[in-house]
Amino acid sequence: MFQKLMPQEVAFFDYFENMGAKISEGCAAVLEMLEDFRNIPEKARRIKVIEHEGDLITHQCIEMLHKTFITPFDRDSIHRLITKMDDILDLAEAVSDRISVYEMAAPTDEAKQLARVLVFSAEEVAKAVRGLRSMKNAQEILKQCVEINRLENEADTLLRVAVGKLFKTERDPLTVMKWKELYEGLEEATDRCEDVANLVEGIVLEFA
Repeated sequence: MFQKLMPQEVAFFDYFENMGAKISEGCAAVLEMLEDFRNIPEKARRIKVIEHEGDLITHQCIEMLHKTFITPFDRDSIHRLITKMDDILDLAEAVSDRISVYEMAAPTDEAKQLARVLVFSAEEVAKAVRGLRSMKNAQEILKQCVEINRLENEADTLLRVAVGKLFKTERDPLTVMKWKELYEGLEEATDRCEDVANLVEGIVLEFA
């Protein structure tokens, strides 16, 4: 009977891995938007589709959590992990939506730098959650978590520099407000990557 129940666990790892792939896809699409500042509304719509697909994965994972008797690790950790991953994608989509709505004239180098750090963070998140399936290489997962923390610190520094430069060089108050909000959204997404890394680290230390 126990062996019959065990295969149900696999689906949770499928959800984590699928969500990790969606996060990487969505964050890469935001960077693409900033590096090729054309067809912005179309690109924003594409990112919204990716975000909706991530919402579906989250919903399916939580639904299964309510139905499954045996889980690979505790239910609270599963719920927090999938919802924190969803938060990353939500923030990436919010940034892309604002870029479209605000009709910015051109991207700044600082926005591109923050987006690149976010993409690197998202890729490390995807790698880390893939490792949870077997946890055979716990040390590698922990290294990925450390790298995500480092990238979050890098994003913090970039944000401070970017906002400082914005206040010094931009004369239009509305433009300052818009870019400041976008910078903060990109940095907040890397914060959520760090939240995921902290959860993954806790899971590995407890269950590996």
